[in-house]
Amino acid sequence: MAESRTAQSPSSVVVFDDVTVRYGAGPKVLRNVSFTLGPGSFHFLVGASGAGKSTLLSLMYLAMAPAGGRVRIFDRDLSTLARRELPPLRRRIGVVFQDFRLLEHLSAMDNVALPLRVAGAPEVEVRQHVGELLSWVGLADQLHALPATLSGGQQQRVAIARAIIARPRLLLADEPTGNVDDTIAMRLMFLFQELNKMGTTVVIATHSDALVNRFNHRQLRIVEGSLRVIAREDDGIAGAA
Repeated sequence: MAESRTAQSPSSVVVFDDVTVRYGAGPKVLRNVSFTLGPGSFHFLVGASGAGKSTLLSLMYLAMAPAGGRVRIFDRDLSTLARRELPPLRRRIGVVFQDFRLLEHLSAMDNVALPLRVAGAPEVEVRQHVGELLSWVGLADQLHALPATLSGGQQQRVAIARAIIARPRLLLADEPTGNVDDTIAMRLMFLFQELNKMGTTVVIATHSDALVNRFNHRQLRIVEGSLRVIAREDDGIAGAA
């Protein structure tokens, strides 16, 4: 995977300060949510279907703004940013969408290569890193396949490879193991954990209690629009982020 670090690391990667979200005149989806994610932290984002997990992820990857409160990403207050300042921030964020969002006219290799090519990486390096990563996720024989010819689980692995290929500072994954078997799920979790060891802050939204219980990472748990941070067993203090 290619290097995409900046010389100066942020003191915090994500900060929510009293954030509220509502859609139209409906009830609040998120209410008075506050937390901080530090560099190199790893969290599971959990909660019932419709609890607001996808909304929280949308705020973190700059796809929407809160109705109230403040969001800071990489020490930048999003409410004060000009539109032209958003693309450079987004390039530091890797996102695995639940609906994959692959470009249908591009092969698996070209989909995964996009972040590296946008960053101006040499083509020899692009092909080497993309080939290695697709091989690792079990798609070495599908490099030139179009998304429409791949199964849902294969498309998901392409989407994950695209999200992590440039070693983002923040990785957000919405149900990344939902369409794969246990063996592939564990391989993907190993990838996420290795990326995390290199300094990437990781947030994985999941419905899988088995996945959450198998790995001792902190939880961001949403219940009725409110959020609670649940510490790891070895943290000693619940609510620390």
